[in-house]
Amino acid sequence: MSVIRAFIAIELTDEIHQRLDEVISRYKKQLPPSPVRWVAAKNIHLTLKFLGDVSVANLDMLTSLLQKEVAAHPPFEVSVGGSGAFPNSRRARVIWVGVEAPAELAVVQSGIENAMERLGYPREDRPFSPHLTLGRVSRNATAQDLRMIAQALETTKVSFLGAVRVRQVHLFRSDLQPTGAVYTRVFAAPFSEPAQSNY
Repeated sequence: MSVIRAFIAIELTDEIHQRLDEVISRYKKQLPPSPVRWVAAKNIHLTLKFLGDVSVANLDMLTSLLQKEVAAHPPFEVSVGGSGAFPNSRRARVIWVGVEAPAELAVVQSGIENAMERLGYPREDRPFSPHLTLGRVSRNATAQDLRMIAQALETTKVSFLGAVRVRQVHLFRSDLQPTGAVYTRVFAAPFSEPAQSNY
């Protein structure tokens, strides 16, 4: 059976990718190379649902459900800025940049979560917290590494990086290459644009 690794996400603009790259560069200058695996800025998305292995045979059903769910909502805008770490800056596992969004985003994400659960993809056990992952901290990070990361988070303040008008949600496939993950858009589900009035 043919499968792909897949996830559902919102794309960012080239301008925001460039600014995220600048933020990552600022962190890299303050930290030794080993404890954090940084994400290539061009690969950063606002993930709504990680699916894992998806059977190619199920793609039509999956994309049909995704399209139906997304089309029930109008487009909206999200703002990118601020930074932090999960679970917190002193025990950082994931370093992130924040996303501010209207309530609509949480409603869309919840709808997608429910639709995917009906197809057999397990629910996330953590509540949805919109963020952009910049880097993942190694499990081998020392206490000294964690202190340096906490200090870098404290001293490197990330201001407003820009806004994105969200008109589509994408299904991506993820292929692991020796140089890192390569993401390919498989499907785009558009939000319902309000009808234009001629008056």
